[in-house]
Amino acid sequence: MGTPSPWAVLVLTMAVVGLSAAGAAYGRPNFIVILADDVGWGDLGANWAETKETPHLDELAAEGTRFVDFHSAASTCSPSRASLLTGRLGARNGVTHNFAVTSVGGLPLNETTLAEVLREAGYSTGAIGKWHLGHHGRHHPSFRGFDYYFGIPYSHDMGCTDTPGYNLPPCPPCPRHGTAARVARKDCYTEVALPLFEGITIVQQPVNLSSLAARYAEEAARFIRRASDSGRPFFLYLALAHMHVPLGVPPPPPPPASGRGIYGAALSEMDALVGRIKRVADSHGKGNTLLWFAGDNGPWAQKCELAGRLGPFVGAWQRWRGGSSAKQTTWEGGHRVPALAYWPGRIPAQRTSRALLSTLDIFPTLVALAGAALPPNRRFDGLDVSPVLFGWSDVGHKVLLHPNSGAAGRDGEIETLRLAQYKAFYTTGGAMACDGSIGPAEHHQPPLVFNLDRDIQEQEPLDVASREYQAVLPAISRAYAQALEDIATDNISVADYSKDPAVTPCCNAQHVACRCQAPGSHAAARDRRTGRGATRLCL
Repeated sequence: MGTPSPWAVLVLTMAVVGLSAAGAAYGRPNFIVILADDVGWGDLGANWAETKETPHLDELAAEGTRFVDFHSAASTCSPSRASLLTGRLGARNGVTHNFAVTSVGGLPLNETTLAEVLREAGYSTGAIGKWHLGHHGRHHPSFRGFDYYFGIPYSHDMGCTDTPGYNLPPCPPCPRHGTAARVARKDCYTEVALPLFEGITIVQQPVNLSSLAARYAEEAARFIRRASDSGRPFFLYLALAHMHVPLGVPPPPPPPASGRGIYGAALSEMDALVGRIKRVADSHGKGNTLLWFAGDNGPWAQKCELAGRLGPFVGAWQRWRGGSSAKQTTWEGGHRVPALAYWPGRIPAQRTSRALLSTLDIFPTLVALAGAALPPNRRFDGLDVSPVLFGWSDVGHKVLLHPNSGAAGRDGEIETLRLAQYKAFYTTGGAMACDGSIGPAEHHQPPLVFNLDRDIQEQEPLDVASREYQAVLPAISRAYAQALEDIATDNISVADYSKDPAVTPCCNAQHVACRCQAPGSHAAARDRRTGRGATRLCL
């Protein structure tokens, strides 16, 4: 049986005994994991008073538990999602940076996903939304444990659309005639439209971004209803497009508004979507459904007014040296994310937990609650944090590792770690900021160490000559060495990052930008309803 890493073991014997008894009494619960894209810790009103656009999420926090020291497993998309679905860091599961539109591979096939474990345990499993863990061949979510999939294979700005929404700088819509115009900016995609999948079939290309949130909500509600009617427990992984960049022109948020313009309206749209899912879940199994909301990483600072709020986690030391301290970095703003857990009658309401937790913990926690077993022959970075969820404990990780995620250092390598209130950097660097600056990579030996209890802004590292630094450095060095040794001696996977334009999802290569139907046509509307006319992706 798989085990947590020895250096990360959480000993809560009495709590686990109590959990086992509770599980026997309640039966197997349903699970809904909602993952928001590039959302800031300060984008929740429950976290940051200046934010006014999240009444439904704030209600979720009031009726459940809010985690204020909760972290994504990486500070960029693919590694973060791979770690959530495997309970293992990219240094173990092989996913160390993002996959591309032309990626041949994905999450290595020898890695076992949470969906595979739960389906084997008798769960109905569904994934709705952004995947970004490989779309070609067996890497597609339909072959990774999910009975049902509806969504886009990668970020919604990784293909052109007829309704591009907002971006900074803006990207053009898909071409309609002739050869696709090439755009000099590498982050604009104009040659292939963004596809929407149902199962392994492309049902729309390009996606209509302005209706995507509503379609996700409809499909999620339909999955919950069908699973509930079947009598089987269910696991729904809902990976939102929000808040990567705003999808379109959503309606303005209701008063009181914070004056955040387009981003605020998009945040309000996401909040309403989460509120709808909560209502559906409550109407189909309230008291037996755990809803867990979290972010995949921090805000995308280079998008300026289209980026989220960091809250107090501004990474001041880095900002003084240039670049962003948010997404792609190992500063708190890159990986400290909003997180809420809601389970009426089981998870305490109106509770704030300061336990050090991570998206890595979702895998082993849900596996334990389902009464299933962890996959064998590998180690896990996540912990079963059920005792924290239920309010029996407020103890999480003793040590938490933060992998390089694009701003500095080799992708996926561990050069930042947290030990209690101390955070040690062996490498620092800033991602691209709104002003276009990038903070250069700097290596630190001995490491920079911050005491987050006193310096949440990461402004002033401890003086290496101070008694505090000298007292904590040996423990940091031991924890770091043990963590690296544990990874080096584990069963490590290697992801295939090779590229081939031939694997780009395309429902009709004879049409400009791979269009399936002329936008707005009656045939397109009919096909979206019935699934007819869509082209099966060659897998």
